[in-house]
Amino acid sequence: MPIQNLSDAGTTPAPTLRRAVTTTGLFLFILGDVLGAGVYVLAGKIAAIAGGAVWVPLLGALVLALLTASSYAELATKYPRAGGSSHYATQAFGPFVGFLVGFCMLAAGIVSVGALALGFAGDYLRAFVSLPTPLVVVGFLALLAALNARGIAESIGANGVATIIEVSGLVLVAVLGVVAVARGDGDLGRLTQLGTAEHSPTAAVLAGTVLAFYSYAGFETSANVAEEVKDPARSYPRALFAALLVAGVVYALVGGVASALVPTDQLAASSAPLLEVVRIGGGVPPVVFSLVALVAVANGALLTGIMSSRLAFGMARDGLLPGVLQRVLPQRRTPWVAIVVTTALSLLLALTGSIELLASTMVLLLLVVFAAVNLAVLALRRDAVGHRHFRAPAVLPVAGLASCLLLATQVEADVWRYGLPFLAVGAALGLVATRRRRTVSTSSE
Repeated sequence: MPIQNLSDAGTTPAPTLRRAVTTTGLFLFILGDVLGAGVYVLAGKIAAIAGGAVWVPLLGALVLALLTASSYAELATKYPRAGGSSHYATQAFGPFVGFLVGFCMLAAGIVSVGALALGFAGDYLRAFVSLPTPLVVVGFLALLAALNARGIAESIGANGVATIIEVSGLVLVAVLGVVAVARGDGDLGRLTQLGTAEHSPTAAVLAGTVLAFYSYAGFETSANVAEEVKDPARSYPRALFAALLVAGVVYALVGGVASALVPTDQLAASSAPLLEVVRIGGGVPPVVFSLVALVAVANGALLTGIMSSRLAFGMARDGLLPGVLQRVLPQRRTPWVAIVVTTALSLLLALTGSIELLASTMVLLLLVVFAAVNLAVLALRRDAVGHRHFRAPAVLPVAGLASCLLLATQVEADVWRYGLPFLAVGAALGLVATRRRRTVSTSSE
């Protein structure tokens, strides 16, 4: 997958964001977002579908994620702008599609932060202190917004520490599991048991891969900080693919250890499968993993909040959202109005919705975004830019689009009924935004 050099000179619109993110910082950003709160319940949910061979759908989902990631790698290095997927769709298909894609991505991010805020206020926090959920949600989101507004470098620094804690906790789970299996507490035979009474092996792989794919979805948020990366063409592909591969290895290892150590029925019934591994493995107080889980949830919310605010900023700069969202702090160069607005909407959703409903809706919205991004890569192949960028073989975005359509067929009907109104609202607002943009363009001629 070579990096191209193209000759046409490009321009950088104003206002711009500060380039402060290194390859290492971006790698930790992506890894921290992918290894989010979902991993702490992932093994049990997949085991309920796939049986003991949890590692099979986990690796299958990694392959599908890498397909769409190749499209992001090309577009993020070709158009390193805060608008991310919205900007790519606008370039390829015009402002209406750009708005709809951006709205889906923005809605997914805002919904996700709301769900994570509820997750932070749940049972893991109650292991330490019992506080009213609304109070925790308000305080949690306010602190995240403040850190986001302080600066991208500070946010990336906090993410780096949190990511190290998350990965260390997962590695510890894997080590405890391996030691326990070595002393005879586990059953490696379960790792080859694919399927359940309700799912044939083929159905188990398909349905399990769909579920596992959700855990990799965080990688797309990185496209919205490409403008703040020091050398996007060099850093972005390296950080993106490395983070996904590391996450895939960690997922497969942790899932395999959990399956070998914990009976499949017990694993499938548990809402905290990693705690089951810790209890059997011994040597570490289970409360430690409550703390790690809180760090994971907070880190995921921070990174998604960064994405949402940068996407709102980018869409406003493209004329798809009110211009006030372009305002940045003079010294910090962070989009403070976009941060305030997206945080307020996440707060509203967290105070009125449930984790399950918000998470399911987020997945549906992201599949729409991923399909559009894979199409945009192909549509923009002839668009030359004045800097080097990553180029993915054409077969990868085609396969990525096919994988999105396949996953969409597995979305439950109830989720479609709840998610379609979001798409309808996005389409209606897109028509208004497109008409207003055309009116402004005509009057300025």
